[in-house]
Amino acid sequence: MALTKEQKEKILKNLKEKIARRKAMIFVDFSGLKVKDLSDLRQRLKQAKSELLVAKKTLMKIAFKEVKVKTDPKEIKGEIALVFGFEDEISPAKVVYQFSQENENLEILGGYIESQKDEFLDAEKMITLGQLPTKKELLANLVRVFSAPTTNLVNVLEGNLKGLIYALSAIKR
Repeated sequence: MALTKEQKEKILKNLKEKIARRKAMIFVDFSGLKVKDLSDLRQRLKQAKSELLVAKKTLMKIAFKEVKVKTDPKEIKGEIALVFGFEDEISPAKVVYQFSQENENLEILGGYIESQKDEFLDAEKMITLGQLPTKKELLANLVRVFSAPTTNLVNVLEGNLKGLIYALSAIKR
């Protein structure tokens, strides 16, 4: 069933609004993906405060032109869906990458992230982003690095005290 002009305008408005607020936008080809799998992906993305949007390529092209995104969706082969990340740049890429590892019908085509606004990142770079540790994991590693010298100093000083206690108890016997 063809969309009415009002429906198209509503989709276009929604698309432009999401593009304007995004921190990440990932192009994926979902050809051959079952509805159940697509619903599963949407649930995972929702937990990561991200969203999957399927729209016609013509509407995407109009929205991209109006918000000055330099990609022509008509040049991209396959059925395209857009994954928007609103909280951070990495989590949607991570969710999509993990899902693509489990389901071969989902293919990452590329995308944009906030720190590289005008540069289209190809599939390889988006996959690399998806393989990065999460922000929490990176912060935990940073805390571990900062606390390591203090922990090591405490262990060394504790070792000297233990040695002194062992020596004094040996002298006592």
